[in-house]
Amino acid sequence: MTTASNLRIATDVGGTFTDLVGFGIGADGAPSMVTAKTDTTPPDFERGIFGVIERSGLDPAEIAGHIHGTTVVINALTERKGVTVGLITTEGFRDSLEIARGNRPDLFNLDYIKPPPFVPRHLRREVPGRLTYQGEERTPLDLSGINDIVEDFRAEGVEAVAVSLLHSYADPSHEQHVVDAVRAAWPEVAVVASHQITRQWREYERSSTAVLSAYVQPTAARYLERLHKGLTDHGLQTETLVMQSNCGVSSLATAAEVPITMVESGPASGFQGAAELGRLIGEPNVIALDIGGTTAKCSLIENGRVRIVTDYWIERDHGNAGYPLMVPVVDLVEIGNGGGSIAWVDDFAKLHVGPQSAGAEPGPASYGRGGTGATTTDANLRLGRIGVESFCGGEVTPDLTAAEAALNELAEPLGLDADGVARGIVRIANDNMVNALKLISVNRGFDPRDFTLVAFGGGGPMHAVALAAELGVHKVVIPQAASVFSAWGMIMSDLRRDLFRTLVLTLGPDTLDAVIDGYSVAAAEITAQFAVDGVQPDGVQIERFAQLRYQNQEHTSEIAVSVDDFTPEGIDGLIARFHEQYEAEYTYRLDTEVEFVGLHLVATANIGKPVITEQPLGNPDPGPAVTGTRLVDYATDGRHESTLYDADRLQTGMSFAGPAVVEGAGTSVVVHPGCTVEIDGFANLRITLPTNPTTTLEEAR
Repeated sequence: MTTASNLRIATDVGGTFTDLVGFGIGADGAPSMVTAKTDTTPPDFERGIFGVIERSGLDPAEIAGHIHGTTVVINALTERKGVTVGLITTEGFRDSLEIARGNRPDLFNLDYIKPPPFVPRHLRREVPGRLTYQGEERTPLDLSGINDIVEDFRAEGVEAVAVSLLHSYADPSHEQHVVDAVRAAWPEVAVVASHQITRQWREYERSSTAVLSAYVQPTAARYLERLHKGLTDHGLQTETLVMQSNCGVSSLATAAEVPITMVESGPASGFQGAAELGRLIGEPNVIALDIGGTTAKCSLIENGRVRIVTDYWIERDHGNAGYPLMVPVVDLVEIGNGGGSIAWVDDFAKLHVGPQSAGAEPGPASYGRGGTGATTTDANLRLGRIGVESFCGGEVTPDLTAAEAALNELAEPLGLDADGVARGIVRIANDNMVNALKLISVNRGFDPRDFTLVAFGGGGPMHAVALAAELGVHKVVIPQAASVFSAWGMIMSDLRRDLFRTLVLTLGPDTLDAVIDGYSVAAAEITAQFAVDGVQPDGVQIERFAQLRYQNQEHTSEIAVSVDDFTPEGIDGLIARFHEQYEAEYTYRLDTEVEFVGLHLVATANIGKPVITEQPLGNPDPGPAVTGTRLVDYATDGRHESTLYDADRLQTGMSFAGPAVVEGAGTSVVVHPGCTVEIDGFANLRITLPTNPTTTLEEAR
């Protein structure tokens, strides 16, 4: 398929499936792509990687580059499968981890219980010493008690130590001295200091981040070591890079040292892929939707840029405050609705979908592996949105009897038949996903009608048109190889590092030099970090952002800046842009001073991602791709005899109209009546919905 010198692959471990995408140059000199998918293999996730490479038919010895994304970190956190952690903090701040924030989501719940900290109080220890918020030493650091702390930690079975001292974002020297002392007394223990992860203020969030990183570090390090050894044993001769939550990749060694940066590596790669695809097809404003087997995730991309934030929380929902992670993570909304999400009926005869999932084992009832709960996949199969012959790419014969039994179990308390239950499951799943899409768009001040919906994952193409219609979006793009698109996004990612620094001052002519100096120091530091990975300074591209707020407000808005903005001539324009952005997000602006709170640098380096070229359009007749017809239930849009198309036979330039279903190896694209489809020069399906915002799909017919 490819020549040995150019073959690059990406592997993505999801909650249900493990995916592979490979790019190279074929014997004819044209770009060539291979994809593969297999079941995820918890708890030994690396077995799925070895399996999907074998299934792809690729020779590991010919692979010139490998990028890997994994759920091992988020799984260890949510399933509480990390290690016992001890925390060392500043004297008097032992309980900040437990005091947390007063931001409980359910304000009127008098029985609310705060989520317990990952480190119990008896494993939280203090050391004397104090810095001011400007990094000046107020009280000298006293390390005389470190040996006693270490001995106590040993006796308590601690396997990792987190260090988080007050104001170490301003000066990390005290933290580094504590780390050195712990390692001197206990060389084999894993130690994580907060300044290694973030140099931003907010003591609770920084301490939580250090603790959670320490909690997963031994687990992640062991996994990455097993992965590296296994790949080497299987013949892989190239370095493995790891996908980070900031939409970039990093070295295996860096990821093992601070694995918390991988917490959302899978979703990040999909959204990075959506941004790259948007640039290719001339659609810079995109709402990206990834529906997998377990969850649905979405993110908004404006002007070709994925938004990165550092106020990410795990396990946060309507009833739980969750735990903060102050690491650069793609700005996303995630809900427990995927192809494997289980439908259930509550005590009031109300139907729900998710968040519980059937996973890969036993999987949906239709898999025939013992699953008994009706899932979204079973509902789509029942309604004809997934074909019996094309189920799981034609590799699995669905157990229709088991699927019907699972649906009938819900039918009795609801007073419906199996078809009615299946229709209800799809509609509720769609409603859940629409709410998530509104959180990432409408709630952030964006009109979804100004964006194109890019849907991927195994479930995204099945639900995309219905979701777009509900939001008023008129263009939907289904990427080529949509079911493994997150792995495709990894291939299209750069080496990337994000650097944040807290620097609080009123923005004005007399503070410009301090801001410029801050950016200069940060740029030198981040360039030096790339040098460790063998990237020369001329190969590093740096973008600058400023975190600004109105004076005395709590939180910031981030805005892209250049060096010219911090000049007497440019400062007024910068402040005006901040006013505009703030008003777009919060609907008002204030006539008050603007504060500079922190800087953010994004540094990237190209690692040889493939160049995707547009192919000429061919014959528009889709006849060669037609495989037949089938009666399909479109839930809210009735039942229609629909044309079936084989995704592998579709060629650039072909066009057709709904009702239709495009059946591929990993997903089905459900095209509602009233929609038109074109295959573009990048082999994507471009679906156009009715242009009249008041016209429903039903009316369009």
